[in-house]
Amino acid sequence: MSSHIQITFSNLQPEQQELLIAHLDEAGFEGFDESENVLKAFIPEKNYDKELLKEIAFKYQLSFEEKIIPEQNWNAVWESNFQPVIIDDFVAIRADFHEPVKHVQHEIIITPKMSFGTGHHASTELMMQQMRQVDFMDKSVFDFGTGTGILSILAEKLGADKVVAVDNDDWSIANAEENFHRNNCKRIQLLKADGLPDNQQFDIILANINKNVLLDNIRSLKSHLSANGSLLLSGLLTPDETDMLAETGKFSLILREKTSKDNWICLKFSH
Repeated sequence: MSSHIQITFSNLQPEQQELLIAHLDEAGFEGFDESENVLKAFIPEKNYDKELLKEIAFKYQLSFEEKIIPEQNWNAVWESNFQPVIIDDFVAIRADFHEPVKHVQHEIIITPKMSFGTGHHASTELMMQQMRQVDFMDKSVFDFGTGTGILSILAEKLGADKVVAVDNDDWSIANAEENFHRNNCKRIQLLKADGLPDNQQFDIILANINKNVLLDNIRSLKSHLSANGSLLLSGLLTPDETDMLAETGKFSLILREKTSKDNWICLKFSH
């Protein structure tokens, strides 16, 4: 594992923070720590493109500070910023060093490393809220871009019979595997891949990534969705909805529900 770069933006407006995360996510940043007016973003040093970051910062007229975090210091940095996430009475996401959360239906324990998807981001919360409305019992599930694996973990807790979780990032694969073990998951298959497995169909497909990746994969997602299946998409900003509906419409996917939070949206489709 290599060192990581920590980029800090200060004096942000709330709407800037959400848009900035979307651009940084597409640029390869994989961990985000949000606080009032401040955003810290993390990326493996080997993937860091400073010129691209300058372009993003210039677009929003922002300055930034950069700091190298050696691999051996990563956990201490991330843990110091990690707080439990509680979504209504439905699910709580915490680290093992937190006290158990009472009065929720499901509790997910994760090792808070840099993989995107600790539950703090609005898109992850939106996905989980949508999942609450879907019947997972004895269903097959595909989690495209699993990250920390928390959506796969929740799918199993909700009764899924089989979950296939895929990511193309080594760090995410290692972190997801650890989190699956920590939550005693027995029905999740973890794969390192860029796309969907051949010749398989799923009752439920979860994809919390970003607009460009989703647009590039709508055809494949549709072909892997069973006849009465549900497709949940997030990692999308409100302005992305028009492009997403235009693309999904080409493949006869019907929008069944939309939820939103902080300029982020989650879309649920079926055939």
